[in-house]
Amino acid sequence: MQARDPADSPQLPLTLPRVGSRRILLGLLQGLVLYLLYRAGEVQVWPAPHSLLFVPLVLVALFLPMILISGLGHMNRRQLVRWGVLLAVLLAGLGCYDAWRTIDLPLPPLPDKSNLYTGPKPGQFRSAFPSWELVWFTAAGLFIAHFLVMAGVRERRRIASYAVHFDTAWTLGVRLAFSGLFTGVSWLVLFLGAQLFELVKLKFLTEMMREEWFSIPVTTFAFACAMHLTDVRPAIVRGIRGLLLALMSWLLPVAVLLVGGFLATLPFTGLAPLWSTRHAASVLLCAAAVLVVLVNAAWQQGETQSDTARVVRLGARIAALLLAPLVLIAAYALFLRVRDYGWTGDRVDAAACLLVAGCYAAGYAYTGLRPGWLPALAWVNIGAAFVVIGMLLALFSPLLDPARISVGSQLARLESGKVKADTFDFVFLRFDGERFGRAALARLEHASLPDAVLVRRQIAIVRKMDNRWDANKPQPPADLARNLRVHPEGAHLPAAFLNTDWMTKEAHAYPACLRRADRVCDVFMLDVTGDGKPEVLLFEANWADPKRGYEGPDSLVLAENAQGHWEAFARLPDLHAGCKGWQDILAASKIGALPSTLADLDIDGKRVRLDPVDPGPGCDGMPRQRD
Repeated sequence: MQARDPADSPQLPLTLPRVGSRRILLGLLQGLVLYLLYRAGEVQVWPAPHSLLFVPLVLVALFLPMILISGLGHMNRRQLVRWGVLLAVLLAGLGCYDAWRTIDLPLPPLPDKSNLYTGPKPGQFRSAFPSWELVWFTAAGLFIAHFLVMAGVRERRRIASYAVHFDTAWTLGVRLAFSGLFTGVSWLVLFLGAQLFELVKLKFLTEMMREEWFSIPVTTFAFACAMHLTDVRPAIVRGIRGLLLALMSWLLPVAVLLVGGFLATLPFTGLAPLWSTRHAASVLLCAAAVLVVLVNAAWQQGETQSDTARVVRLGARIAALLLAPLVLIAAYALFLRVRDYGWTGDRVDAAACLLVAGCYAAGYAYTGLRPGWLPALAWVNIGAAFVVIGMLLALFSPLLDPARISVGSQLARLESGKVKADTFDFVFLRFDGERFGRAALARLEHASLPDAVLVRRQIAIVRKMDNRWDANKPQPPADLARNLRVHPEGAHLPAAFLNTDWMTKEAHAYPACLRRADRVCDVFMLDVTGDGKPEVLLFEANWADPKRGYEGPDSLVLAENAQGHWEAFARLPDLHAGCKGWQDILAASKIGALPSTLADLDIDGKRVRLDPVDPGPGCDGMPRQRD
């Protein structure tokens, strides 16, 4: 590849007054449009109730002005209009599909000015803003696509030389980073000014900064100004970029040493510790991404190697070869998870990342084995950039929608019997499977499955949930024979008690051990009513777990009513079970029934029970006895 200075590539001259004013005007218009859309979504006026229109508008207003601001001064009017129209259509299409797949999902309400949450009641729906995944990955994809187009415009070629691609990409990245920093510092200055005015009891600036009509346009205005300032001072940006690349290149030998040491330990530790972490693939992919970035920081435009230290050049070649084992291990880890647990949205995303990483690994291994200063790296990077754009478009379109793929995979596991209905994640279908998952719930309600009754019961519980973290989400049903430790040893619970369906009763009125498989209770059979029939005393054994929250009383007395049904009969006072020796008392069955020392009163035919005054618990955890 012939050496050339990317700065010499032809580009449009920056006419500062005109370009600067247009960029600032675009920033202000973007802020105004974003505020109007935010306000429409907050109060639910047109176009917010129409998700298929509202979400695309938000996505276009968020990204298109930034692309136009960056392109002004570097593209002629025709090129800029064509590029802008193409992106607007693409963003609108992605936004429409994102809205369509989530259009029937109930969302948490937005906070109002008093920080109190208001919004639709459970079961009602409202339009959504674009999903955070779409916003994040759209930003990444647009960055790649924009620098590819900008590089082509500079050289007046469809695919520019790698030197121009490299210069354009890293310069644009530095500009965006410093624009974000400038925007943040601008807000710090405004905050300082507000504090100064508050010293003299003037709060107008503080109150303005809390208003969206002020904060949103100010943010976009500051960002547009920063994009222009960093563009008209290219020498400063290139100087900062050169320093950044030089510093990052010296991290490459350290990264190679760490990754190489990790791979060298695997023959001795085996892969089992990796699988036990359940996130090995993501960590390995992150390590591969770091190596790719550092190799490019060292290689830069790949034109000469005289200015690159020998240890950095050696590190770059070794790093190019280390990518392959990292990606292969990550692929095997993902294969094991999919084989055992099926596809989920995260695993589909990981598979897409693995495809991109595989392209890098194969290309870098090829160029790392060839003599010279990694000669083929340029075309590997350009090709991988197009692969990334293609994968992002596939993931956020019907082609490779992670929600659609994961719902189909999990349903196949349920219908084939690989996973039982009592352990199946119905919450995933409702809240993470998008419209595909909620359609699957409707189909399962009428499906002829072996556990159809249990399936319908679990679906009914899931439909009542407001969000996936709702405390009422379905749990594996309790096995009473295993959950209940009966005292004294050899005693047995009545069959009617064991056959009672506790899931149909009020959840917070009964101990969790009657409903959940991961809870245990100590049980005592005592006649507390004196009618000759024993009642059941339950004591929660998991009371000390700080993470379990309130899921029912810690202790309860249950009795059989006249119809032969078991239900709550009496509550026990706070026994302060945290005192030492309480579990030993239960294990030794040191509990029995005593006759009441106080008679009930008859007041005009009504029974009134006297409650003695408790002097407080003793150190043994039991109520103190009166003298």
